[in-house]
Amino acid sequence: MKKRNSAGRLLAILLVALLVPAMTACSAKDGDQMTEQTEQTEKTEQSETGSVTSDEPQNEEEALALYRELMEQENKILSENTDLWEKVYLEADKGMAMLEDGKNYGEFLLKTIEAAKDQFTEEELKTLQSEAEKISELESRLTMLEEKYPEVAQKYLDSGMSMEADSDDADSGMSMPADSDDSSTETSSDDSNAQKFPDFEGKDLDGNEVKSSELFAGNAVTVVNFWFTTCGPCVGELSELDALNKELEGKGGALIGVNSFTLDGDKTAISEAKDVLTKKGATYKNIWFDSKSEAGKFTSGLYSYPTTYVVDKNGNIVGDPIVGSITGKKQMEKLNKLIDQALASSKI
Repeated sequence: MKKRNSAGRLLAILLVALLVPAMTACSAKDGDQMTEQTEQTEKTEQSETGSVTSDEPQNEEEALALYRELMEQENKILSENTDLWEKVYLEADKGMAMLEDGKNYGEFLLKTIEAAKDQFTEEELKTLQSEAEKISELESRLTMLEEKYPEVAQKYLDSGMSMEADSDDADSGMSMPADSDDSSTETSSDDSNAQKFPDFEGKDLDGNEVKSSELFAGNAVTVVNFWFTTCGPCVGELSELDALNKELEGKGGALIGVNSFTLDGDKTAISEAKDVLTKKGATYKNIWFDSKSEAGKFTSGLYSYPTTYVVDKNGNIVGDPIVGSITGKKQMEKLNKLIDQALASSKI
């Protein structure tokens, strides 16, 4: 039975919340100000959601338009009270069941909020639960569209809407990472001006020792993907990452994964990560290292997942990281450009 392609759309909505601390400067809303805005937002969204979810498309073109509108509703919800959503994801429980394709994202959020409820005031908890319930309703409608029009989700992703902020985002108090111009992804061949990927001595998930110096020097390019087991977009791109690894092997490169839950050799987390990788058919190397090491601190400082870095043979980070899934067309184009830069520098 073919699973519906929910991972891509999860990226669009999950990334909104995940990107807040690392990529945006959001003003916190507290006290009466937050309550007043929340009440007004709820009234507007209830009206808009009711209107949107009652529409019934007659063809694929109308379905895509409705799909986009529903996604915009979800993004709008997650763009409000961004400081609260940040807490939800930072407090996500390791032990929570993985969000698999086909699962309702709103229900996942409700479970996550429940697990982190001690972090919120009564008013904040009420707000988050209400918003998550709205997302659950929207998700149900999205699922119905995907079942009736199987290509609609991929067409939405291909349009680039899932990864780009439109002009309305500026009004919401949140900015998505802007597309870099050519100069922002260029890396000097002078090692003194390049940022080094933190050194580490760790192991792969089978217990084999891995040293960063040997790993990077042995590859013309190394793509490092940071993920965690309960991250839907992370899990959703594992198959694509495996395909990328096979492509890189033909160029003298490799892709490795770093599951943040497995740091310090957590046996339970390693077992869960291996299980997920197996289910997704991903065979590329995944590694862990000490959380107190420089690489561990580097990993702990990441707030957005998945995040992917490109490293050249000298251990230098090439350009800016790819924040979010690589499955989107523009994301993959940016990643391939960085890979080409790393390959070019390896020939110098």
